[in-house]
Amino acid sequence: MYYVVTGACGFIGANLVKALNERGVTDIIAVDNLTHADKFLNLTDCEIADYLDKNEFLELVEHGRLDGSVEAILHQGACSDTMETDGRYMMANNYRYSLSMLDFCTEQDAPLLYASSASVYGGGGVFREAREFEAPLNVYGYSKFLFDQIVRRRLPDAQSQVAGFRYFNVYGPREQHKGRMASVAFHHFNQYRASGKVKLFEGYGDYGNGEQRRDFIYVGDVVKANMEFLESRRSGIFNLGTGRAQSFNELAAATVNACRALEDKPAQPVAELVAQGIIEYIPFPEALKGKYQSFTEADLANLRHAGYRKSFAPVEEGVAEYVKWLAR
Repeated sequence: MYYVVTGACGFIGANLVKALNERGVTDIIAVDNLTHADKFLNLTDCEIADYLDKNEFLELVEHGRLDGSVEAILHQGACSDTMETDGRYMMANNYRYSLSMLDFCTEQDAPLLYASSASVYGGGGVFREAREFEAPLNVYGYSKFLFDQIVRRRLPDAQSQVAGFRYFNVYGPREQHKGRMASVAFHHFNQYRASGKVKLFEGYGDYGNGEQRRDFIYVGDVVKANMEFLESRRSGIFNLGTGRAQSFNELAAATVNACRALEDKPAQPVAELVAQGIIEYIPFPEALKGKYQSFTEADLANLRHAGYRKSFAPVEEGVAEYVKWLAR
């Protein structure tokens, strides 16, 4: 019996493959699209049983070639570019692909753990897993939102586990291939190493310079939650963030100070980093106005009610660990 990880060469997918390995699992089918081949680097320290291209995998599923051989599917495969404007591509790659995984797993009585997104909440200020708080701002968010609605309708009759995780702002190892879609922490590390400074957006709306606030979650905490749910077989749709919004200023300071620690330099508060020009503010992009979440903070009540009790690292801890990994 195989564990299937879709998006296995991607950021969260590769971390899940590594976590399964650490639990002694190597019978893993890694599924991805290597049109951008450099993603393979994320799996070079992992053990898998086979690699399948996404289209090859879907063909095997459609023709029943994997019937009876799948232990569980951890479905992370998706287009995660929130600026993608090709709606047909987005819906095929995110919504229809996910629907195929749901159909297969419910027919095979196999657990399905899948990646949803906090983008389903759009510009609202309440981040609770309920329909009245969901209003995505872009087609990426809509593709995730629509699949969640299908899951909600099917959950009462599902005999197997179906668990969706609404990831908030995830950062950490194995995201280097994502380019501009990599986390702010990744970009800040590279900016600081290249120029000795990091760049943040100026104020927009009700938020001052660098004071937009997001729920930043370390990928290691995301993996822990996936692994525990895989063992517990609990179903539902759950926010997966820290439950604690922190500003981009705090994130920038955490990244800079982690880099400074490697240089044997003392940590500095945000105000001092701004005064020294280490944190620099740039105009808020016109293209993002009206499409940008200036505040996110996961409501964790549903996750805690399901029995998940582990704590989540604040950016000061998670970024420090990440910077050490990046600087290796």
